[in-house]
Amino acid sequence: MDNKMEKIISLAKRRGFIFPSSEIYGGIGATYDYGPLGVELKNNIKKLWWKMFVQGRDDMVGMDAAIIMHPKVWEASGHLKNFSDPLVDCKSCKRRFRADHLLEARAAEPGYDKEKPVDWKKIKCPDCGGELTEVRNFNLMFKTFMGPLEDSNSVVYLRPETAGGMFVNFKNVLDTSRMKLPFGLGQIGKAFRNEITTENFIFRTREFEQMEVEYFINPKDWKEKFEMWLGVMKEWCKALGLKDKNLVYHEIDDSDRAFYSKRTIDIEYQYPFGQKELYGLAYRTDYDLTQHQQFSGQDLSYTDPVTKEKYIPHIIEPSLGVDRSVLACLLEAYEEIDGGRSTTTEANKEVETVLRLPKELAPIKVAVLPLSKKENLTKVAEEVYADLRKYWNTDYDETSSIGRRYRRQDEIGTPYCVTVDFESLEDKAVTVRDRDTMAQERVKIGELVGYLRERLGC
Repeated sequence: MDNKMEKIISLAKRRGFIFPSSEIYGGIGATYDYGPLGVELKNNIKKLWWKMFVQGRDDMVGMDAAIIMHPKVWEASGHLKNFSDPLVDCKSCKRRFRADHLLEARAAEPGYDKEKPVDWKKIKCPDCGGELTEVRNFNLMFKTFMGPLEDSNSVVYLRPETAGGMFVNFKNVLDTSRMKLPFGLGQIGKAFRNEITTENFIFRTREFEQMEVEYFINPKDWKEKFEMWLGVMKEWCKALGLKDKNLVYHEIDDSDRAFYSKRTIDIEYQYPFGQKELYGLAYRTDYDLTQHQQFSGQDLSYTDPVTKEKYIPHIIEPSLGVDRSVLACLLEAYEEIDGGRSTTTEANKEVETVLRLPKELAPIKVAVLPLSKKENLTKVAEEVYADLRKYWNTDYDETSSIGRRYRRQDEIGTPYCVTVDFESLEDKAVTVRDRDTMAQERVKIGELVGYLRERLGC
């Protein structure tokens, strides 16, 4: 589909999914606000992740760590020293670029975008053709100050990832719960990276949300547990409605993995702007707890209650982005139908948009549509609406023709529309229309909740 990203961005703003942040002031680079429908979609994705990765498992517990942590956390993790991007500047137009992105734009071979070029004199500015500077590193962490004084002793950082808070709370959870290895911590939270190059709507931004698991294991079990989590992530992709043909499970080569990682798989998605990372799964060995034990002076080892074996737990990390999940869902669900699907005259003349979101993720589960604004109909419709709102996020729409209203709901992904017509006054029934099949079924008002619960599954 031509210009699919532009169409998604337009739909997201026009229908209240995602807005540019601070738009009335001209916006601020690569930050976005989630509107009424967007926050519902985002929350539904997070709820589903929590149910699949945390609540539904007996080897997982959740937590919520602080965004601002002791600076030693980031010294121990290596972020203060190593968390940087290679940058170049154009000597002519003064534009700044990430070196790996310039390589990617030159159609470099997969994997090569993570290597530094040998001679930047052969690479020119993509904007003006000017000469570029040598590569230098730029730390991506946002720096701020805690307390009344702005000096070196009060420097703190906004966390660049959610994982650090789980590593440093390993001992707290172990001491206060009955968890035994293998077990994991799950967390959903904001992270911040001062990206120089932001791109492609919500794909890469400076403020984003992560859904991460840190799964603590005996090193002898790492292969089995890695495959187990890979299977969970594949099930997750299916739950989001992502087609297998659009997913690539990219095994990262030894030369491209982080030095502490023994195996990493990037789950990549076929975006309209190219094949890029969606999620990641990494076996981080014992690097994290070993580092924090060394820097904190605290014993972070684990003693097996049965074998009495003592060791530093190793970690497997499934890492998933909320915002990229939202983007992939919208891209996967978006469909245009030439001429429309409806039989009404005005609908047949236009392209119809249907957002085929999984029912569990749809921002609005059901819409109530009185056929007319006549008081006797709206009274029944409002009663139906009030009843359904007890169970699901429900919309009420009485403006424009019924065909137009169906199409408005299709465009935002509402699975079911309930029409209250003049027959409803006599037979105490309504017409339920399915978003995907357009099938219509007459259902008694007293049986409507049970009917929808069976089909929505939530």
